[in-house]
Order: sequence, then structure tokens, then C-alpha cells
Amino acid sequence: MAMDYKELLAKQEEIKKLKLEEKNEKESALTKVLTFRIGEQIYGVEISNIVEIIGVPHITSVPGVPYYIKGIINVRSKVMPIISTRIRFGREEIPYDDRTCTIIIGIDDVQVGIIVDSVLDVLDVHKKNIAQSPNQNGVNDNKFIKYLLEMPDGVKLILDVNKLVYENDLHFLDAE
Repeated sequence: MAMDYKELLAKQEEIKKLKLEEKNEKESALTKVLTFRIGEQIYGVEISNIVEIIGVPHITSVPGVPYYIKGIINVRSKVMPIISTRIRFGREEIPYDDRTCTIIIGIDDVQVGIIVDSVLDVLDVHKKNIAQSPNQNGVNDNKFIKYLLEMPDGVKLILDVNKLVYENDLHFLDAE
């Protein structure tokens, strides 16, 4: 039985719609990242690791901790270490201003604050925008990069929070 012209058009429209839906499924976001600035570079952390964003609270110094840990902070009766991302990445410290923020990240049952120059935006991460981090031993903060996010406005470096927090000398957090 042959299809008439209207049936053929309807079938073509249905096929177009199915292809568009399939394309949209492929294009749907894998995750979201919170982007922030440290100097001129834009970094990001996956939203699943973010607990909250606050200003820079009072920091209590603690002797005997790694050099990039500024001390401890108390956020809603929870005491946690706070890391200077500038120092962690081997950059010069700058005075805090009204754009400086603390991002509270959670890994399992541990919460840690990281100080960033400014928080920028939340971006959808699509498979087409992800590039793997190159293995370059000469890049100081490359070991903390989980993947690169290639966007029309530039490349964002998405951090591996486990490496940022636990790499080398933060294993004392496991006991908390």
C-alpha cells in the first residue's frame, strides 16, 4: 500500500523530531561546574562537590599544617581547614577584596574551604566540550586538573577536588 503525500510528510516530520530528540539527548549536560577565577585563569569544580559559597570568614591559624593551609574556619558550628588556592598552585598571595570567596567543598564526610579570587558562573558540561588534561610534568597545577572544558569564551580547567585536598600531605583530614 503506497503512502499518500500527507502521510509521507507526516512521517518525515516524525523522523526529524526523533532525530532532534536523539541529538538533544546526546547534547544534554553531563554535569554542571561552578567556575571561579584565580588570577587570570578560570577554574571550575563540579557542582556535586560544592556545599556552599561564602565570603572569607575569620581564619584561625594552626601550627604544623602544610604551607598552603591558611588555618581553620568555623562555618555553622562545623570546623574545617581552609586552603589558599593561590598558594597551593604556587602563585603569589594577594590581599582579599569584596570579590574574594570561600567555596566549601565536600568529599565524602570531609568539608574543606578553598579561597578563590572570585566566583564566576555555573556552566553545563557537555561531552563535546570535554578534553582530557595533558600530562605535562612542568605545569605546576596540572596534577590537580581533572579535565579541560573547551568553551567558546576559552578553556576552563576543571579541578579534581580529591587531588586538591588529599594530594601528598592532607591525609590528616581522614581522621576527622
